[in-house]
Amino acid sequence: MTEQTQQDPRDKHKSDEFPAHGDIGQPGLNRETTPDPDHGESSYRGSGKLEGNKALITGGDSGIGRAVAIAYAREGADVAIVHLPEEQEDAEATLKYVQEAGQRGHAYATDLRETNAAEGVIGNALKDLGGIDILVLNAAYQKAREGIDQISIDEVKKVFDTNLVAHIAVAREAVPHLKAGSSIITTTSVQAENPAPPLLDYAMTKSAQKAFTEALALELGPKGIRVNAVAPGPIWTPLIPATGFPEDKVQEFGTDTPLQRAGQPAELAGAYVYLASEDASYTSGAILPVTGGKPF
Repeated sequence: MTEQTQQDPRDKHKSDEFPAHGDIGQPGLNRETTPDPDHGESSYRGSGKLEGNKALITGGDSGIGRAVAIAYAREGADVAIVHLPEEQEDAEATLKYVQEAGQRGHAYATDLRETNAAEGVIGNALKDLGGIDILVLNAAYQKAREGIDQISIDEVKKVFDTNLVAHIAVAREAVPHLKAGSSIITTTSVQAENPAPPLLDYAMTKSAQKAFTEALALELGPKGIRVNAVAPGPIWTPLIPATGFPEDKVQEFGTDTPLQRAGQPAELAGAYVYLASEDASYTSGAILPVTGGKPF
């Protein structure tokens, strides 16, 4: 009789109780997030699935982006990340894990909303990495809204410029340099299908990212480039206490899922590895939900 090795998913990370958490402000930083998110620093074990690949990850300094960077490096890929200048401390920590895995790591302090920012980032990645095989469009911004009658149009533009326009700009610059076998992965959200009123504009962009993924997969498939997305549910990252939710909302974060807890960034890494790897060679135009059981 074999020994049981699978863990009850309800209990994993269950000890990570979230205290009443005041708004830590944008952008959220890892050192201001309690408890520390698990990015797979001590748990992720690679098996060479991405050996020889070169990956560019936007929003790679913390949260989901850091977990993906760690996993990709431990799977054998060189990694470049994009982050805001204010996130330098977190970006340096991510690079440390990439380099400790024996891979090349580069970081670009860039606000992707700025004119020509995407062109500069892609140019730097091509120079530093020698090419791009995997493009992860992960950078995002969200802020809790009090109601449609009070929403700031400038804030809406910031959400759309970060979550949509920047994605299109980076993809536009990258695609001419992607070879057959390359992969683009977008981070959408369960909010794309189950929008919450306080995240009205964020949810709109996540729904649009789903359409972006599906349309781009149709366009680029004949060129041998796969395009997919991961749709996270409630994942504990610095973005959450930086969103401006009420303190009790943060305390209860993720308890409304069937698994009755929030997920950790490390629990998403495998989805991004799969979609970038040869295991997913016939997977394109797919949205892979990692939601703790919330329907998508």
